[in-house]
Amino acid sequence: MIRKAIIIGAAGRDFHNFNTYFRDNQNYNVVAFTAAQIPFIENRTYPCELAGNMYPHGIPIFSEDKLLELISEFDVDEVFFSYSDVLYENVMHLASKAISTGASFSFLGPKDTQLKSKKPVISILATRTGAGKSTISRMVIDVVRKAGLKPVVIRHPMPYGDLRVAVQHFRSYDDFKKYCITVEEEEEYTDHIKNGVDVFAGVDYKLILDQAEKICDIIIWDGGNNDFSFYKSDHTIVVADPLRAGHETLYHPSEVNVRLADTIVINKVNVASLDMVKKAEESCMKLNNNAKMFKVNSEVVVDLPEIIRKKRILVVEDGPSITHGELQGGAGVSAAKKFNCLLVDPKETAVGSIKRSFEKYPWMGPVLPALGYSLHQLQDLQDSINNADCDAVLLGTPADLRTRIKINKPTAKVVFNGHDAGEPKFTSYIQTILTDLIK
Repeated sequence: MIRKAIIIGAAGRDFHNFNTYFRDNQNYNVVAFTAAQIPFIENRTYPCELAGNMYPHGIPIFSEDKLLELISEFDVDEVFFSYSDVLYENVMHLASKAISTGASFSFLGPKDTQLKSKKPVISILATRTGAGKSTISRMVIDVVRKAGLKPVVIRHPMPYGDLRVAVQHFRSYDDFKKYCITVEEEEEYTDHIKNGVDVFAGVDYKLILDQAEKICDIIIWDGGNNDFSFYKSDHTIVVADPLRAGHETLYHPSEVNVRLADTIVINKVNVASLDMVKKAEESCMKLNNNAKMFKVNSEVVVDLPEIIRKKRILVVEDGPSITHGELQGGAGVSAAKKFNCLLVDPKETAVGSIKRSFEKYPWMGPVLPALGYSLHQLQDLQDSINNADCDAVLLGTPADLRTRIKINKPTAKVVFNGHDAGEPKFTSYIQTILTDLIK
């Protein structure tokens, strides 16, 4: 008997789970996807070109708030949870909704979804969005390149545009325009491109893997949110955030990642208290006391410090980190403290979708989220920045908004760089791991 299924996701893990488990699976008929977390990703269709012969018209994508209605309309047998960085309580609320209708509620794990590469794979995961995966990825890449090896980065998917583009290959900033990427995508790709490292992303991660393997010696999986890897990994590094110590056992799949880890990196130890760092260590060790554990400093660098020093500034932070990642502030706030700045609160002068984000994510501090998932939202962001009564703007997002919108104030940009914090050194350990992988 064919089971009718809905896959609930956020334009990433959901599509991968379909491609690896459901496409051409005669036991299931996937009647719909639902979308959450990210704006403007519903009301689309997963294209027939990728859905396969069983779905000649593709698969519709609806907003998650229609879940109960969809289960009833399509007489659904099973709901598959397929996204990340979600509070356990919220996961179970969704499960209760599904089960109350008579449907089953399911998860897919690595055995059913991970792909095997011909090349060595180092996966970098995290306990929460904004823990600093990209910072740690860059540290690992530096070690790989010093060893004379060519890495490529395969990023967790963010297919917010044309879903028919199965493979995106980024070699230069020109490719950002080619693929019409959002601000969030630029946040994740730009530092790798700046450092001369090819980045792959897209929708079909088997096709992506086939292309990436042709040009590299080693693959770095740079995860998104706190999802686990799409590829079977030779070494798994999990980044823990002491500023949110204890979240390892509160969010899905944070606990999964810690239990999977070969190495755990406690990041941001220079901006967290000793008690926070200790709590993060203890929380991770309770779940996995076999993993090697290291500490890393995440240090801010501002390109034009004279613009912001001791000034009244507006900070624009990385979007996901302070929205569903639940951080009050990020790199921009850290830099503002370093340069004795006064933060201007933008809540009263923000407009449109940016203003509404403060209602949806009430924990955000006196910062603006760098939300730019559409041209209209980019206009809202520009107006919200320009409305602020401040001396200067500090961009804490890796994306350089100066190339996307017109900012009417002096603007500086900040980045986080990772450095070993004491002994044993994380970078030295990665050297030994590489030696073992490349034998």
